[in-house]
Amino acid sequence: MIAVAGYNVREIISQDEHITICRGHREKDQKPVILKVLNKEYPKPEEISRLRFEYEILKELDIKGTPDPVSLEKYKKGLVLVMEDVGGKSVKTWIEDQKITEADFLPISIQITEILGEIHQRNIIHKDIKPSNLIVNHEAGYVGFIDFGIASHLSRETQKIVTPDVLEGTLAYISPEQTGRMNRSVDYRSDFYSLGVSFYEMLRGELPFSSEDPMELVHCHIAKTPDPPHVKDKTIPKVISDIVMKLMSKNAEDRYQSAYGLKADLETCLRQWQEKGKIEPFEIARNDISEKFQISQKLYGREEEIETLMTCFDQVSGGKAEMILVSGYSGIGKSSLVEEIHKPVARQRGYFISGKFGQFKRNIPLSSLIQAFQELIRQLLTESEDKVSEWKNSLLDALGGMGQVIIDVIPEVELIIGKQPPVLELDGTDAQNRFRDVFENFFSVFTTAAHPLVLFLDDLQWADQASLRFIRMLMTRKKGRYLLIVGAYRDNEVNPSHPLMITLEEIRKEKPFSTILLKPLDISNTNQLISDSLHTSSENTVPLSELLQQKTHGNPFFISQFLTSLYENDLLNFDIRARKWTWDTSHIEGMGFADNVVELMASKIRKLSETTQEFLKLASCLGTKFDLNTLAMISNSSHQNTALGLWEAIQEGVVVPLDDGYRYYHESHDADEYAPDPGTVTYRMLHDRIHEAVYAQIPDTRKKEVHLRIGRILLENISKAELEEHIFGLVNHLNMAADLLKSQEEKDELARLNLVAGKKAMASTAHSVALGYLSRGISLMADDAWDVHYVAMFQLHRERTECEFLCGNMDKSEEVFAITLEHAKTKMDMGNIYELMMGVYLTTGKWPEGMKLGQECLQRFDIELPDDPERLQTALDEEYRKIDENLAGQKI
Repeated sequence: MIAVAGYNVREIISQDEHITICRGHREKDQKPVILKVLNKEYPKPEEISRLRFEYEILKELDIKGTPDPVSLEKYKKGLVLVMEDVGGKSVKTWIEDQKITEADFLPISIQITEILGEIHQRNIIHKDIKPSNLIVNHEAGYVGFIDFGIASHLSRETQKIVTPDVLEGTLAYISPEQTGRMNRSVDYRSDFYSLGVSFYEMLRGELPFSSEDPMELVHCHIAKTPDPPHVKDKTIPKVISDIVMKLMSKNAEDRYQSAYGLKADLETCLRQWQEKGKIEPFEIARNDISEKFQISQKLYGREEEIETLMTCFDQVSGGKAEMILVSGYSGIGKSSLVEEIHKPVARQRGYFISGKFGQFKRNIPLSSLIQAFQELIRQLLTESEDKVSEWKNSLLDALGGMGQVIIDVIPEVELIIGKQPPVLELDGTDAQNRFRDVFENFFSVFTTAAHPLVLFLDDLQWADQASLRFIRMLMTRKKGRYLLIVGAYRDNEVNPSHPLMITLEEIRKEKPFSTILLKPLDISNTNQLISDSLHTSSENTVPLSELLQQKTHGNPFFISQFLTSLYENDLLNFDIRARKWTWDTSHIEGMGFADNVVELMASKIRKLSETTQEFLKLASCLGTKFDLNTLAMISNSSHQNTALGLWEAIQEGVVVPLDDGYRYYHESHDADEYAPDPGTVTYRMLHDRIHEAVYAQIPDTRKKEVHLRIGRILLENISKAELEEHIFGLVNHLNMAADLLKSQEEKDELARLNLVAGKKAMASTAHSVALGYLSRGISLMADDAWDVHYVAMFQLHRERTECEFLCGNMDKSEEVFAITLEHAKTKMDMGNIYELMMGVYLTTGKWPEGMKLGQECLQRFDIELPDDPERLQTALDEEYRKIDENLAGQKI
């Protein structure tokens, strides 16, 4: 039995791999208590933080139907959560003990619904509703919820794609959006889905979906409809069955929207049962209008586009490699459309990975592709040990001894395949060919019939040349199968001479691909979106829709932000008495709102506190996505203060947490003691337009100063071991502010950093990006740099010589070669640069020039090659004789 100081533990109620829940009493006053104890001797910080978070949530709730927290105390290397004991048993135990009749079900379900409504009123989503987390004490008339360890304070959350085994919540009960494989955020209506599954189990004694296969369960939740309870059990009234099935609707918009509406229907059922002994059919959800402002997440007017996308994936599932391009204005819904593909991907047990090119990250080669594969590796690492071992063997077989080539670009791969031997350094086209071949083999591991791969690359208009070449390679390779590349770009920001359009035209000549042009919503779709969001008839919203259509030109993101702005400015209100949303179109029309979404978002941001705005400005310099550790570092603030500084922006929907780590830093003053690694706590700006609006708040005169400060702080805090991994971001910040550097010493340091960045870009065949870094490095050096910093200058010029050639600048390559040769101090360096340039000439078919350069090099080493062919052959024969003589009697 577990021993906790100050408490007598009487019995273990439940136990799993992580948690033991016990019943006992406090020694000092014999108060009955429930103790929630972490099992492991050394619990993970996340497990400890979750217990602390639950304690804070329970203190805040303080409502009947949730346990009162007694204390949170030290226990071995972790914590124990002590709560009041209300007695009773779980609904799960009740289900196992007996069949629950309508007479039993209805009163309990009404109480459960009422308590859930109060929880939602306090802006908390439970996220793990199931019979074992529902407590009933029939003698005391008590019904309640337990286990708030993964609850959320946010109005909506984004669930990342992870292996089903490690999803938050309980897989048999989670909502479709909680799987991370739906184009929907998690909000309070996720609890209604889980409640529906629980009600189903209470009525039927079995779950709606039963499978030992986690991925099969995920697919059931997002795509399959179970048999209604009354179909399997004729004694269950159809109207109760209808209520349960509505709760379990796949789309949150089709579920009950309020506990009030659900409770009203259950009370009608109970009243009929008590008065008539039966429940007659009636129209459900008549009183179901939520007072919570929620914009519908459905897609409107995109039926044909969705069908095109699904058809394309079906072809990929059959063994093809396909590409589809989605274009349209910013905010038009490109990403939302693409994410509709999650359902068939889950059905085929495929993988969906995504990366986003950034306006401020164009100098980071392959940035979007690296993001995507980092995401894939993280997914794989959450699978079972046996499965990870299979991936390791498959990757090692495919990569041969070239694993380090992949690790140099995607360091996370090392977590699966382990340390790899170094590879031979190659120059020019040899390095390029090896890189292509190794990545083809790497890709083939993840594109099979067992798990087709969808690669979504967003904002292609900002893609670097190396990424565009990589995409072309993927689409034109002969071994390509079971791969769907989905690209999205802003068609109004490219023209026929844009690198993206040139690359697409080259691909099209070898392999045709599909395209989707997303147009603005027409007035009927805009009106449907607004009427669904306000839970009223489309006739009622026509005047408001016409006004918004005029303001937003049918841009879905602008429409949603405009509606949100109306709500925040009390121009959309919920009338509690009439239970409907109200507004005054003429009043709204006279308010003078911004005519574009950037201005609208800027005005919203300016309403945030000064502290939050400052954190956002610094975050915007890091890009649309950032982590807590880096933001805390550059803001010279603690992790917790940084998280608290972002909290207002999160609540206002400007910033979205990408995992649950944020909550542990937010909840308690000493959270740092137990909180997860802040480098893994990530956020993103809700949309590119928000990022643009925030960044625009920084005066142009100050932007360089901010980037310089960020670069200096990063340089000071990044270890030598981590430098290469973070080199591009670090150097880009400093390069943006290079003209603010005063001392030559600091310029010299930045030049060396540009050399590191240039070499890394070269390794990933991003030659144009590398050329930019190398050229910048040379320009930063002083006039006497060849004397003072010879090694760095030689390397910068040597790499630039090769880079100019690989970028097609032959004349410039020869010019830089001449400068390098002129300043070379050692014969070793002379030989190195000669060898490089000879390779350039031979690669381009300039054999005479290459031979001449070779002779010139040998002369510098006091070696003369005869011009006469006969004398040359005699000299060669003599050299061969000497070699044979030296090797005589030796084993090779």
